[in-house]
Amino acid sequence: MFHREGYKIIAITLILCIGLSIAIDQLIINTIARAILFAGVVILLILILQFFRNPKRKFINSSSQVLSPVDGKVVVIEEVFEKEYFKDKRLQVSVFMSPLNVHVTRYPVGGKVTYSKYHPGKYLVAWHPKSSEENERTTVVVKSESFGEVLHRQIAGALARRIVNYAVKDQEVDQASDSGFIKFGSRVDIFLPIGTKIDVQLNQVVKGGITVIAST
Repeated sequence: MFHREGYKIIAITLILCIGLSIAIDQLIINTIARAILFAGVVILLILILQFFRNPKRKFINSSSQVLSPVDGKVVVIEEVFEKEYFKDKRLQVSVFMSPLNVHVTRYPVGGKVTYSKYHPGKYLVAWHPKSSEENERTTVVVKSESFGEVLHRQIAGALARRIVNYAVKDQEVDQASDSGFIKFGSRVDIFLPIGTKIDVQLNQVVKGGITVIAST
């Protein structure tokens, strides 16, 4: 199963791979060179298909839990000053995604969207300290029953060149439903109220819509 954001790219890649295969078959005589080039075409197609995969998962929603918005690895757990929306101190949990991870972004909590904004910006590597403030990014805030307002921020990385954000202000959203998609590697930051019980550790591998990030 593939995510809708990948349909166009998958179709273009498939046409390109077919074209390259025909060209290789017609123009390359050397057997070893042909094999290497054919293998390269297959690998390209597999990488694109894997990147846009959207595996079926059984989500167990709970208003008393904050779920990971994406697949990846926890790289930050710290108290920070959130400048854009809250303008006060929050607990930040950041999940880094490699190009091999599923890149669907899911709502960590359910509730009402109170803020949704896109920011154009740079393409610093996703783990750069200033990427959260200077890279292309989207900021979404959802007001939940148990945690109040929870902010999650999609951040483009050095390879990511497009962030897709589905959140619309004032709409009601379900926990673990699609919030957006980030193409080709990046990270997502989650900002929680000070004192929230964090249930993950640094370098822990997490799954979007499955792993519990925090709980009451």
